[in-house]
Amino acid sequence: MATIHLNGVRMEIAPGALLSSIFSDHPQGCAVAIIRPATQEQTRTANLGITTTAGDITIEVAGQGAAFLESAAIIESLALHWVDRYVAAFGPFPSGIRPLRKPRLYERGDVILGCGGYEPQRSYLLFAKNRHSADHGADETGGIIGRIVSGKGVLDRFTHGDRITKVEPVISWADTSRSFTTTDMGLVLEDGMQVVTSLEIVAQGYAQDRITTEAAGSVEHMLLALQSGKFTVRRAASTHILDPHLAGEEDVEKEVRRPRREGTVTMRNAGKSAGGIYIYRADVPSSPAHNTVGQVVRGIELAKLAKENDVLIVHVRPLRIDLLGRPLATAKEIAASAGFNLKADKDDNDRIIVSQEPGTTLDVLNEKSVMVTTAPTERVIDIELDDSAAPHSCEVFRKFTGLKEHEAGMMPVFFKFDDVVLFKPAIASGAKIIPENLPQDEVPAAALAITNDSRKGAGLVGVRLSANKEFGPTSEPFEGTNIIGHVIDTQKLRKVKERETVYIREVKR
Repeated sequence: MATIHLNGVRMEIAPGALLSSIFSDHPQGCAVAIIRPATQEQTRTANLGITTTAGDITIEVAGQGAAFLESAAIIESLALHWVDRYVAAFGPFPSGIRPLRKPRLYERGDVILGCGGYEPQRSYLLFAKNRHSADHGADETGGIIGRIVSGKGVLDRFTHGDRITKVEPVISWADTSRSFTTTDMGLVLEDGMQVVTSLEIVAQGYAQDRITTEAAGSVEHMLLALQSGKFTVRRAASTHILDPHLAGEEDVEKEVRRPRREGTVTMRNAGKSAGGIYIYRADVPSSPAHNTVGQVVRGIELAKLAKENDVLIVHVRPLRIDLLGRPLATAKEIAASAGFNLKADKDDNDRIIVSQEPGTTLDVLNEKSVMVTTAPTERVIDIELDDSAAPHSCEVFRKFTGLKEHEAGMMPVFFKFDDVVLFKPAIASGAKIIPENLPQDEVPAAALAITNDSRKGAGLVGVRLSANKEFGPTSEPFEGTNIIGHVIDTQKLRKVKERETVYIREVKR
């Protein structure tokens, strides 16, 4: 039998086994990281990787004081013994330190070897969570055996029951030709290989026992960008990878700024790539153009080896709480599962949610409560959009109706006559609507269209309930009409009134 490690878990495989044999549910076309056991091509760094049940930490070792951590026997003793606002202590275990009995100033991220009651037989590995002065029973050096260089966010997530499960040297790969990403499920596995299939990200401000909302807006954008469970690498630089699919031209709000350490996830807040999601694979200084939105706690190897156009599987905590477009009954199930209280304007399970307050996931989890406004199903119209034929127009439509961020959007009824219903979404001036997917011989019944920039009424949205060979759904000539999809619930349109707000849901097949 051969031995490999799948996402850090040891498993035995038959000689000659294929990559496809070790998992059956990996999405087709998504890359995995392969790290071959070529020791002659590896270089040991001065860092140690510490795997905990709360996430992964990398420490830069100071001297030889941390050598004891590489002993296999020590792992069994490294359960969290206590945690407070200043330190998290793992142990106890015996050591040979000689306590000086003198307080020392420690900084956040310091890793300390100390002891309880000045007894070396009851030694502890301590992680400093905040700057403080204390006597931790350390030796004359102060007991600092290293400093955290990646994963400081894990310090805030430690809670009773956590433990250290693995300590190993951090290896750099001198030749990435033997460490790479692949989508080839026919790859033959080799003894000693490491396979990493996904990234696990914890949002900035989120912990099981504490929620902070200083980055709530930026985190919501990240949760939206990654809610498909995929990160598409459009840029692979030496320091980072970038998924820009929700990037836009306009600036976004500046929130939390932190040093961009290995594994840090940021959202750019200014410039052409504002809204793009970055994952850092090397340490770089903080930037006022980047909001910190999360931290990779598992699978950083996948990000470090990713190539341009790789699609990576990501698991983000927490899951996004966006109730818009959902039936009230479904929202109640989500609230019960996530542990927050849901209050509705009307308690009818068939009604559809059209707004929620607070609007961001972290605010909902922090307040443990959300208030929703609902609408009867007859005021919620289902539509289908045709991205393949009119990608730019569909993007404009989603952006200005709210469908880009939510499952439900809204449009005010502008005018209604004969078999035509016109809507006027709040499309910003300057938004370009280029001609695309123009009708040819006839506009079919129920077609949904938007007037393009060739006409004065650019941005007007319309539906025509019957087919027409002369004018489009917005009553413009064919050259001014972009067909973007069709309306499913046409019977509901017959009942709408002018100046009434209509709610829409996009159905994706």
